[in-house]
Amino acid sequence: MGTSNHHSGAPWRNFYGRIKGKGLRPSQEAYLNEDLAKLSPGPVDWDANPDRTPLDLPALFGDRPVWLEIGFGGGEHMVHQAQLNPQAGIIGCEPYINGVAMLLGKIRQAGVENLRVHPGDVRDMFDVLPAGSIDRAFLLYPDPWPKKRHHRRRFVTPEHLEPLARVLKPGAIFRVATDIPDYVRQTLEQVPRHGFEWLAEGPQDWRQPWDDWISTRYEQKALREGRTPHYLTFRHT
Repeated sequence: MGTSNHHSGAPWRNFYGRIKGKGLRPSQEAYLNEDLAKLSPGPVDWDANPDRTPLDLPALFGDRPVWLEIGFGGGEHMVHQAQLNPQAGIIGCEPYINGVAMLLGKIRQAGVENLRVHPGDVRDMFDVLPAGSIDRAFLLYPDPWPKKRHHRRRFVTPEHLEPLARVLKPGAIFRVATDIPDYVRQTLEQVPRHGFEWLAEGPQDWRQPWDDWISTRYEQKALREGRTPHYLTFRHT
């Protein structure tokens, strides 16, 4: 994957996978048309903003700590955390427009106001987040890319972990949930190389979900199909 982090032009990047899946319902089209622009932390059309102006997080969230969810899927976890933690501001990134539409519907239903939504690749967000600005990050059931030749496309590679480490505060927590044993292997191999400490003290620490966890539809599918969730907690050192 090619990237460029300069701020004079939009970086060229490969994006693997479909941006839009099956058709949207009329209500979901309405959510996108009516809600997305006002909930976006930056321009909805990221390619039209080649200068990559740094985000003004206090303008978005005041003095709240800021959390980042990388690939929020259908948005269940993000809305759950927003309800539990009104003291935090949460930015979610998701390139699949169907998931974005689902999240916008959940935000309307829940009435939460401490969320911002980037309908695109998290690497766009890494371009504009100030260094040391994020207090917590979540990577929950990321695309497993099971074939060995595709492992370089996984999030837990230097291309993603280096900028993640840059934007996290010292002591920030990074949570990873996956049901793919080889993704666990790659996570435990790669994440500590980028300034993270794995906080597990015993097997229950990766077998039991976090106290504030909500099981997502992806996790329910994994459980139905007999796969075992793993919950990994790291601290940025």
